[in-house]
Amino acid sequence: MDKRNFAFGRMNFILLAIGMAIVIIGFILMGGGSSTVEAFNPDIFGTRRVKVAPIVCLLGFVSMIYAVVYKPKEKEAAQ
Repeated sequence: MDKRNFAFGRMNFILLAIGMAIVIIGFILMGGGSSTVEAFNPDIFGTRRVKVAPIVCLLGFVSMIYAVVYKPKEKEAAQ
């Protein structure tokens, strides 16, 4: 089968997988306990959930966009 028929190369899929893993890590960082009617949990406004996790997710989405627009050099495409 001719490799030129594929929209993405091997490197594109590797970069997409890395970006998806970063996004998943960001969503895991957002997780945790929640507040209930009986008790307020101040951790829902913690730095990890409000600042760090969204930035990690944003970096993951940006890296996925880069993976889509990444065009391999001619030497890599020939292999």
